[in-house]
Amino acid sequence: MKNLLALAAMLLLFGAGEATAQTKIAYFNSEAIMKQLPDAQDAQKQLDQFVAEWQQELNKMQTEWKNKFDDYDKRKLIMTEQRRADAERELREMDQKIVDFRTQKFGQNGELFNKQNELMKPVQDRVFKAVQDIAREEGYDYVFDKSGDILLMYANEKYDLTQKVYEKLKVPTTAPSSAK
Repeated sequence: MKNLLALAAMLLLFGAGEATAQTKIAYFNSEAIMKQLPDAQDAQKQLDQFVAEWQQELNKMQTEWKNKFDDYDKRKLIMTEQRRADAERELREMDQKIVDFRTQKFGQNGELFNKQNELMKPVQDRVFKAVQDIAREEGYDYVFDKSGDILLMYANEKYDLTQKVYEKLKVPTTAPSSAK
């Protein structure tokens, strides 16, 4: 519902700006397209396989830590001060390795992120190019992706106000005309 209201507001805004010419707007559903594309499905299977392997390794590390901790917890009262300190240090190191592994594989710039980029980006680029081609061929001014949050996927350059904003703000014209 929120997305529908946002799209309606955008349609009104874009339509109101062009009193003399009709603005042509379209949308598509990238999520549905990606689910149907065989190369996207293959890429997702590869990603799922990586995730399963990494999760298995992570589970193994966590089980090993838990076993060490349980053993330590049972014996800590009969351990010497030095042995207890060594065991606690070893548990902290194992815990840090788990955290590091999780970050390395699943973190913001981890291997999963890089693999997603490596495997899915070519498919996404192909979809984006198809959208741009269709928009140009059929004369659309704006094309939105309605999957999740509404995302502008194509805009006719004749509506780019970047240069006028530069001029209004007295920004030197050596700045790039727009962020594409």
